[in-house]
Amino acid sequence: MHDQPRTASPDSLPEVVTRYLKAHHAHDTATAITAFTDQATVIDDGNTYAGTEAIEGWLNRSATEFTYTIHLADIQQTEATHYVATHHLEGNFPGGTIDLRYKFTLRDDLIERLVIEP
Repeated sequence: MHDQPRTASPDSLPEVVTRYLKAHHAHDTATAITAFTDQATVIDDGNTYAGTEAIEGWLNRSATEFTYTIHLADIQQTEATHYVATHHLEGNFPGGTIDLRYKFTLRDDLIERLVIEP
């Protein structure tokens, strides 16, 4: 059964989500990868990255592919272990601006699944 989504504040996010977001924004791959389980999956831009080695490669590529600013626009907690952080990005990527939803699923205080989509 799904709970009703509720708005959350940035300081109510689990530590692991905050750690990942800060590290990702700072292009700190070594810290960002520590937020994931060994069997984690990331889905971004139609591609699936399974396991920490694949996720680390994705993090390294995404950190250098485009230059952009990012602003946390909204946070929702949809279930006890599910969070959605909506970010507004502006930069030199196709289209120049986009709002992306980062959908986190947690297990054992780590990120088990991350889906990034408009």
